[in-house]
Amino acid sequence: MTPDEALRRIAFLLEWRGASPYRVRAFHTAAEAARDLPPGPVDAERVRGLRGVGPVTAEVIAQASTGSVPRYLARLQAEAGPDAEAGWALAAASTGDCHLHSDWSDGGSPLEDMAAAARALGHQWAVLTDHSPRLTIAHGLSPDRLRSQLRAVAALNAERGDGFRLLTGIECDILEDGSLDQDEDLLGRLDIVVASVHSKLRSEPGPMTARLLAAVRDPHVDVLGHCTGRLITGRGRPQSRFDAEAVFTACAEAGTAVEINCRPERRDPPDDLLLQAAAAGCRFAVDTDAHAPDQLRWQSSGYARAARIGLGADRLITTWPLERLLADRSG
Repeated sequence: MTPDEALRRIAFLLEWRGASPYRVRAFHTAAEAARDLPPGPVDAERVRGLRGVGPVTAEVIAQASTGSVPRYLARLQAEAGPDAEAGWALAAASTGDCHLHSDWSDGGSPLEDMAAAARALGHQWAVLTDHSPRLTIAHGLSPDRLRSQLRAVAALNAERGDGFRLLTGIECDILEDGSLDQDEDLLGRLDIVVASVHSKLRSEPGPMTARLLAAVRDPHVDVLGHCTGRLITGRGRPQSRFDAEAVFTACAEAGTAVEINCRPERRDPPDDLLLQAAAAGCRFAVDTDAHAPDQLRWQSSGYARAARIGLGADRLITTWPLERLLADRSG
């Protein structure tokens, strides 16, 4: 086990326990810093100079660099028991990610870098879901820009030829009447459509419920993104209010997956709604909503939440092989 692997597993186990998102993110940040260390033993004091590495994570790095299991990790594993190991295996079974952004909208990296990062994690596929035009603050894609992106993705896939496929997609705004913020003919050309609310998040429950119901029943929509819109770090943002039973029942009936958003500041849906969606029979997409290559590694935190409530791979579309994913959508 390398130092970065040990740190990622600690982040997973902390998420499994429902620890603070700040603590979970700290271990992911330290893992990214530890990836570039040369093999062999390192001193804890030396690595404390790395960005994002503090006293606790430095000790983990130092102990893992000698080939031993870090004490902090051993304690968490003993406390978590075998169910957590099953959850880690579920994370290892991930085949893809339905929600990532590039510098075509508000991401920080070219789509080529995002694809390469997903491929390096062992994914078979990943979906490029830059924003739709109404979200101007995120440089959302006009129809013409989306057509250009489709050509860029096709060229990338033709050039790589390594078995990995970058799928075409969009994170499409759900407008106030529940319609989607993109031309219908273009939505029909995409592999995967994630639909999310980004405006008027504090609407009354009635209008918000109607808005979500219209979207998840739209035949173009595959995934309901970060369904409550909440933010739980920094200044925060309260979750939207809606009839969760009605919305999740509609998702289950339509085959629209509910996203388990892995961003530490979101953890959306919250645990009570995640349980409600599971009880309604929904399928789920464990998505990073990554805006940079290193954020793709957050996915294991979402699998920890899924495993904690007993979800298996069959209900997680991000563990499906590409052929099943696309066949299910076309069917």
